[in-house]
Amino acid sequence: MIAKTVYLAILLLLFCGTSVLAQTQTMRVATYNTRYDNKSDTTNAWNKRLPVIADLVQFHDFDIFGTQEVLHHQLEGMTKALPTYGYLGVGRDDGKQAGEHAAVFYKKDKYKLLKQGNFWLSETPEKPGKGWDADFPRICTWGQFKDQNSGFEFYLFNVHFDHRGEQARQESVKLILKQVQEIAKKAPVILMGDFNFDQHDEKYKTLAASNLKDAYEIAAMRYAPRGTFNGFEATRKSDGRIDHIWLSPDFKVSKYGILTDTYANGLFPSDHFPVVAEVRYEVKKK
Repeated sequence: MIAKTVYLAILLLLFCGTSVLAQTQTMRVATYNTRYDNKSDTTNAWNKRLPVIADLVQFHDFDIFGTQEVLHHQLEGMTKALPTYGYLGVGRDDGKQAGEHAAVFYKKDKYKLLKQGNFWLSETPEKPGKGWDADFPRICTWGQFKDQNSGFEFYLFNVHFDHRGEQARQESVKLILKQVQEIAKKAPVILMGDFNFDQHDEKYKTLAASNLKDAYEIAAMRYAPRGTFNGFEATRKSDGRIDHIWLSPDFKVSKYGILTDTYANGLFPSDHFPVVAEVRYEVKKK
C-alpha cells in the first residue's frame, strides 16, 4: 500500500512538473494578397477596399500576417488604418519603395522584431531583379520575432511567386527551401504567401515533401468553402488553394479558414481571399 502511494505521488509530481515546464500558446497567422491599386478597378477601387480590409484584419484578430501586391502608398494607407500593427518589407523593384511589397504586419504589443531581411526569387537573390522566366521581380520578406509574453522565438517568411514563369516557380521552391534552412536553421518557421500554384501541382508536392507542412492538411478544423482566388467574381468555382501557410513541426493547427467575407452587396475586399490559421505551440519554462 505504501509503495503504491509513493508511486502515485511520484506520478503526480512528474505531471505537475511537466505542466509547469511546458505551456501551450496560440496565435492567429494569416496570408492575404490584397491586390495592387489598379486604376481600372473602378467598382473594386483601393480606396473602397482599404477600410474593409482593415476592419476584416481587426475583426478576425490577426496576430501576424503577410500581404502581397502592396504598393508603397497602399502600405502607408494600411499602416494608418492599422495603428496597433508594425510592419516590415521593401519594394521588389529596387529594395526600397518602388514596386510591390510582400509586407508583414504584426501586433506591436505582442511581438518584438529581432531581425529582418529580404531576398529575391532569382539567380542572384541578394539584389533586386527578375529570375529565370519570370515576368516580374519577385521578393521574399522575412522576420525573426519574439513573443514578448512567453519569450517564444520564430521566423516568418512571406513570398509572392511569379504568375507566369513555370521555371521561375520551380526554381523558387528550391530557393525558398534553401534560404529558409540557411536563415532560420532549426528555429520554428512559418512560410506563407501567394505561391501561384495549388495543391494539385507538382511544385506543391515538392514543398509538402519538406519538413514544412500545409496548415490546411494538419488542421483539426477547416473552413474552406472555395479556393483562395476569386478574381472579384462571386460565381467563380474552384477548390484551388494558391495562397498557403506552411509550418515547421513546432506548430499544431487548431483551425484553418479561407475567409469569404463580402461587403456592399456582395463585393470582395480583394481578388484573393485571406487565409488564416490558428496555431498552437509549446513554450518550455526553464
